[in-house]
Amino acid sequence: MARVPEVVYEKLTPEQQRVYKEVAGPRLVFGGPFTVYIRHPELADAMNKVGEALRKLGKLNKRLTELLILVVAREWNCDYQWVVHEEAAVKAGLAPEVVAAILKGKAPKLSDDEQVVYDVATEILRAKHLSQATYDRALAMLGEEVLLEVVVNCGRYSQAAIVVNCYDVPTLGDRHPLTETKVSGKR
Repeated sequence: MARVPEVVYEKLTPEQQRVYKEVAGPRLVFGGPFTVYIRHPELADAMNKVGEALRKLGKLNKRLTELLILVVAREWNCDYQWVVHEEAAVKAGLAPEVVAAILKGKAPKLSDDEQVVYDVATEILRAKHLSQATYDRALAMLGEEVLLEVVVNCGRYSQAAIVVNCYDVPTLGDRHPLTETKVSGKR
């Protein structure tokens, strides 16, 4: 059960309504961590602006972004992120076998660019640091700007995973592919 009530647009303050419209506009929906962030409209606005900057100005392609998001979702056991991004990853060009392997917690067979993003994300999330060898390999393959986007997105999607996990934000269709199915109100 969600720890915050469902967002009802008519009950929001004018500032919350403004942010709600900005967030919902490009996504055509309002959900996920924004159902929590909206309680603090300045925070919601700032989080939306970072995401918009990365989507509009970022150089990391969609396939690699979706790969990164699935790695983050798997590492944080974030059902919400997984459910939202699983199909998007395949549509962006990630092989279904790669998605299935990540879901199972196994190392997938990847192309060179996918492997470097996978390695950077996995190392950051597990070691809480990026080794010089991984950094050098990623820098050589991705370049400075794209590597920075990978690192920032690891943090951004980790932060979102923490929020939706801590606030029990419901998944679409009440699906829980990364955690146990709800039994007696527990996962």
